[in-house]
Amino acid sequence: MPTHYPRLFQRHPRNPILTAADWPYAVHSVFNPGATRLADGTTLLLVRVEDRRGHSHFCVARSANGIDSWQIDPQPTLQPDPERFPEELWGIEDPRITYLPELGQYAVVFTAFSGSGPGVALALTRDFRTFERYGVIMPPEDKDAALFPHRIGEYWAAIHRPVGYNSANVWLSYSPDLRHWGSHKLMLAARHGAWWDANKIGLSPPPIATAQGWLVIYHGVRQTAAGSLYRLGLALFDINTPERCLKRGDEWVFGPEEAYEQRGDVGNVVFPCGYTLEADGDTLRLYYGAADTSIALATSSVSALLEWLGQHGRPVGERNGDRGRKGPAA
Repeated sequence: MPTHYPRLFQRHPRNPILTAADWPYAVHSVFNPGATRLADGTTLLLVRVEDRRGHSHFCVARSANGIDSWQIDPQPTLQPDPERFPEELWGIEDPRITYLPELGQYAVVFTAFSGSGPGVALALTRDFRTFERYGVIMPPEDKDAALFPHRIGEYWAAIHRPVGYNSANVWLSYSPDLRHWGSHKLMLAARHGAWWDANKIGLSPPPIATAQGWLVIYHGVRQTAAGSLYRLGLALFDINTPERCLKRGDEWVFGPEEAYEQRGDVGNVVFPCGYTLEADGDTLRLYYGAADTSIALATSSVSALLEWLGQHGRPVGERNGDRGRKGPAA
């Protein structure tokens, strides 16, 4: 059936590309993977795996082509450690991976879940076998976080999503050492009213560096009579001052349409935590959780997303429904 809307993301015909049935040990569901491409070209997914208690851990899956023939670790790669990190009592969730060339390590930023709620935790690794755990860097309630790949000026920067009074917005924080965080700034506010991204938004995969600025794919949550509906939108931020939003699209660009996205443990959810770029530096592979049950793949291109923002995006302000803003962030 013809559509008047551009289809910026193309679903892979083999979706879902990973399910619980693929796992070498008994699990309930697999979803929301962090993603990176290793030096040898291997695609690595750090998968959120939920056991039958309802607690999550991480497990690595590797593939030469990023689509099939996945080699999955025979046991959990990173388990919650509530003895040393009590904030992980109820599991670890939704990892996002950023390679830090300055340190020669991968930063894994994830949600640690305890009785106090979700908080943001950090671990560093060189090989996805051993991890240096920093513990919680943003206290509850906070999640949907990732690092930038290099310092902004003298400081590391992290995007995260604390929950405030009656809303959940995207914030940016800075650190000299990855342990002590401050200079918190509102980066992108949830809109209010009937918008698709009203009241609750959050980062999806880590930000993408482009010649025009930081391209951010974010999710918006709309509350409907049938429950929550998770879809994706686009925004562009200044490369040197990433709290400054240059453009934001009014419309969502990717949402649950297929059966594996609409039906599952949490229906009507597409939730990407990771992407990889092909050797051309433009082709984008987006790895996403489908209905909190399986993992799917969609492809796009950075240039196409930027072109869409150029045509449909506009500066943040009251006129397009953003809460508490009259222009780009200072």
